[in-house]
Formats: sequence, structure tokens, C-alpha cells
Amino acid sequence: MNKKTIRDVDVRGKRVLVRVDFNVPLDEGKVADDTRIQAALPTIRYLLDRHATLILCSHLGRPKGQVDDSLKMDPVAERLAELLEQPVTKLDDCVGPAVESAVRQAGSGEVMLLENTRFHPEEKANDPEFARQLARLADLYVNDAFGSYRAHVSTYDVARLLPAYAGALLQKELKNLHKVLNPKRPFIAVIAGAKYDTKIGPLKSLYTQVDHLILGGLMYNTFLSAKYGVDIAGVSKEDRTLAMELVDLDKKERKILELPYLVESDTTEGKNEGHYRTVSIDDFKKGKTVNYLLDMDPRSLEETAVKDAIHSAKTIFVNAVMGLMPSFFEGSQALYRLIAENGSAMKLFGGGDTLQELKNLCPGVYMEGLDAPETYYFTGGGSVLAAIEKGSPYRLQPVEALMEPGSS
Repeated sequence: MNKKTIRDVDVRGKRVLVRVDFNVPLDEGKVADDTRIQAALPTIRYLLDRHATLILCSHLGRPKGQVDDSLKMDPVAERLAELLEQPVTKLDDCVGPAVESAVRQAGSGEVMLLENTRFHPEEKANDPEFARQLARLADLYVNDAFGSYRAHVSTYDVARLLPAYAGALLQKELKNLHKVLNPKRPFIAVIAGAKYDTKIGPLKSLYTQVDHLILGGLMYNTFLSAKYGVDIAGVSKEDRTLAMELVDLDKKERKILELPYLVESDTTEGKNEGHYRTVSIDDFKKGKTVNYLLDMDPRSLEETAVKDAIHSAKTIFVNAVMGLMPSFFEGSQALYRLIAENGSAMKLFGGGDTLQELKNLCPGVYMEGLDAPETYYFTGGGSVLAAIEKGSPYRLQPVEALMEPGSS
């Protein structure tokens, strides 16, 4: 991999700006899930052991360029300090004279966490002055935020202004991403989600690579609406039109495995989570309106084609919550447990929602997979899908910015 890493530079006595992905869920002012914080610890400890001064930065949530007290980084700093067993200084901004002064006064081995970078609209706008202000804080830049794949100031522009290196987590993520892009076969992917239009590009690219594809959630609802010519509540005409391209692709190769039993709301007025029924795809009639489809019925996985495909796969990529959480979880739970039964496949899970529900619904499966060489949990499912669409992780601009000159 022709990119510069933290092992390629002497960081002793240097101020190192580290872009981490601390976009974690909060609950009543506390970190509800510290998976992403823990994932960054190897890089942080590596730099601390070599007497660097650490300046960490991240976004949190979607504050839309304004200060939002509920999205301040204070709970993150508190949890990080607990994990590191040392103080973490939380600064009140990420740029400006006060921040620069605090950084200058910090000594080797100290850890500072900047305030939410997205409190500044300049972050997403790739503002050159904002990039220069961030760059003034440090001697070196390290990107360890695989989940933050969009080219914003703190993930891309700063890497153009400072000597830039890949952190340990980013290296690990890229290594495992190659197992998705160059899979052992048979290769099966399970993709679900609430938005079809944002995933159609990656989905079409993924379709050309997989041996089998399972869709869930609104992704599957949209596909079914287009395939069978039925109106399904929650599926827009625009998304249905987009889905026809995938329907046409699948007419010849038949890679998309059908889930024959789905959970439907029994009312057209709304999702009405307390009233539902199981329906069969065979019941779909052209021109019929289908109410909200809330989940996959676990009986769908008892079908020979689906079960056999998962059991025989050598690589399984999962970015999927199948049902409307938290009320409809049975489909996701059955899916995760079926995948866990395949002890020989390389299993790669991506996406914050996927990991959260995997831990909630199948904690034993998740814990057993933590150290298993055949299981990997990506910190960002969107990054994986973006790399699939582009055909290479090195076409993600934040990764591209770390490449050695002349490499590709």
C-alpha cells in the first residue's frame, strides 16, 4: 500500500493533529457506545508512547455549521480519559487564538480534544483559511478516521498543508476493505437501509462483484415495488424509477435472492407498529397497494436458496438492519445468527447501525467475533460502500491525500 503511515515518521516532541472518528451516539450527556473511541486507541497510544503531543479532532452529529450544546465533545473527552487512564484536555473550539495558545503550552504526552469541527460551516465548505488555521496547530497530520470518507477540511485539506500519514486504524480498515473488493468466492452481500437514492451507485457496483445479493429494509421495498409493479407505502416514484435499472440487471443474472415472507402493517394510514401481519410475495398483485413493509419475516431465511447461499459463502459483507427498529427486530436477529453459523467464511460487518443492532440483538455473536480472524467490523459502512462504488479505497479523497507522490 503506497501510503505514508505513522511508522514512517519520528513523532518525538512533535505536535500531531489526529483526525479521529468520534462520531458516537450520546445518551443523556454520556457516550452510549464507545466502539469508535476504542478503535482509535492503538494510534493514540502509539503516538503517546513516542512522546508526541496529541491534538485530536472529529465531528459529532449534524450541527449544520452552528454550535449545538447537545453535540459538544465533552462526553467524548470524558470517556477517552477513562480509557486512556490519563487526563484529556477538551478545548472550547477547534481554531482561534485561545486554541493555538493552549496547544503551544502543551507538553509531550498530553492529549487535547478540539471542539466539534462541524460547528464551523467552513469545515464542509473546504474553506482554505479554516484549513490553514487547523494546520497551524501541528507539525504533522494523521488520518485515522476511515468512517469520515468525505473530503472536508479536517479529512482532506489539512493533509495538503502538513506532512500527512495514515493511522493504525485506517491501515487496518483498508487492509480488510481489500477482502471486500477482492473476495474469496462465493461472495454474498446483505444490504439494507432507509434511503435508496444514496445507495444505488454502490449497489450497482456491488452487484457486478457478488455471487448473491440480499436486500432489506427500504432498499428491498423499493426493489420489489419496481420488480412487481406495485405501490408500496414509503417508496417514492423517483426511487422506484431508479430501482428499475437494478431490476433489469437482475433479469438475466438472478443474483438477488428473494425473501418470500415480509411483515406488513395492516393499515394504510401509517406504520401503526402495533398492528401487522406476515404476507407472501406471491400475494403481490400488479396494481395492488402494499402497506408499509416493516421487516423480513425470519421464515424467509428458512428457504433453501437463501440459507444455502449464506452457509456456502466464503466472504459475507453485511451492511443491514432489516426491520423498523426497535419494534421490528426479528428479521435482523435471525439474519445475524444465520451468518454466524457459517464458521469458515470471512465475515465483514459495516455501518454504525449494523454494529449497534448486532450488539443489541446478538451480543454473544458479536463478542465471539471480536478477536476471530474471520470476522471484521468496519467503523464506517458508508466508507465501504463509497470505496465499492469507486472501485478502490485509494479513490476516496482523504485516503488519496496520504498517498506517496506518483502512486495510484
